Amino acid sequence: MRAITFAAYGGPDVLQLSDVPLPEPGPGQVRVAVRRAGVNPIDWKIRSGAMSEAAAPKGPQIPGAELAGVVDAVGDGAAFAVGDEIFGWAVTGSYAEYALATTVAHKPASLSWDDAVALPVAGETALRVLRLLAVKAGDLLLIHGASGTVGRFATQAAVALGATVIGTAGQRSFDDVKSLGAIPVLYGDGWPERVRAAADRPVDAVLDASGHGVLPDSVELLGSKERVVTIADGAAFELGLPFSAGTADDATPEVLAEILEFVERGLQIAQGRSYPLEEAAAAQQESQKGHPGGKITIVVS
Repeated sequence: MRAITFAAYGGPDVLQLSDVPLPEPGPGQVRVAVRRAGVNPIDWKIRSGAMSEAAAPKGPQIPGAELAGVVDAVGDGAAFAVGDEIFGWAVTGSYAEYALATTVAHKPASLSWDDAVALPVAGETALRVLRLLAVKAGDLLLIHGASGTVGRFATQAAVALGATVIGTAGQRSFDDVKSLGAIPVLYGDGWPERVRAAADRPVDAVLDASGHGVLPDSVELLGSKERVVTIADGAAFELGLPFSAGTADDATPEVLAEILEFVERGLQIAQGRSYPLEEAAAAQQESQKGHPGGKITIVVS
């Protein structure tokens, strides 16, 4: 089968289109004929070596955590059948014609392949962080990066909980942020003053999904470190703030079921550019530049 692989850490040029053996599903696993693979910042961070102290990967690696596709084969005890349309997390990398998976859910017929593959990482991250912040009805929540993939999901989920959301974004994204149910505020220098002007009461919690150096001013805005969480800024460790990266244990069937509840309520998903499998390096380059304007996907078949 065709797959994108890398055998050394480095820039996008280490990604190669390769022929690799077809994986066989083990107990509880399904093999998926991948239709779409999701592109996330963690993909290029792993490829660059930023997530590892090792001198080189242990053999060729296939990037990609998210997939949407059709079950092609099932292992013993797997709760799916050949032909099922599913989405979820890949056990083997998803930048491939076939991948193994354990934690997946049935894809609703009304959900496109592109929208389905945009859900697992952004949805799990948003719901996890909202729980860490203990967001509840009546809260005023500030989300930095409200127009990004995680920010969009978090905004809609927080509004559904009964919170009021102020979301920082670029001017061109204001209408989009409003459509999610949030109050848009321009990001960049002077944002704390603009947030104070837009708020009718003190901010209760802050979610930083942007990673643009907003943490010190966010703490000052709240007057406390108690309810500030980032998913994007490593300065959190020096500042004594939570950096929520998530683990494999966070990717559960229950989370996928919760995500689907939001889909049924009319969740808005923004799509960015799609790339063919052989242009995975360009897809990662766009992700690394930031501000893609929606979910970046790889069209496999």
